Amino acid sequence: MYRSAGRPAARFGIERDAIWFLLELQEEVGEPTQAFLMTTGQARDKGRSPEQLDEAFRQEVSDVFCQTLLLARIHGIDLTSAVNDKWLVWTEQGIGS
Repeated sequence: MYRSAGRPAARFGIERDAIWFLLELQEEVGEPTQAFLMTTGQARDKGRSPEQLDEAFRQEVSDVFCQTLLLARIHGIDLTSAVNDKWLVWTEQGIGS
């Protein structure tokens, strides 16, 4: 995943530092919104079928997830612990229990 995210950066001589990962995540966040609006008929579908629109939405959500993982990795964040502490603190068992 890290390597594939770096292909465009390497091609254009961009250093993949903490700022790059944050900006890349920011760019990705808007894309599922656009895809969702297309699937719900609130934006033009650009000639895509409902199945293609659904697949595009899934792929865009996946991109956000993967960019989040990369951002966490570069900052040394243990996401399992962070999610347990922030989101699952009130449950009996968190992730991985």
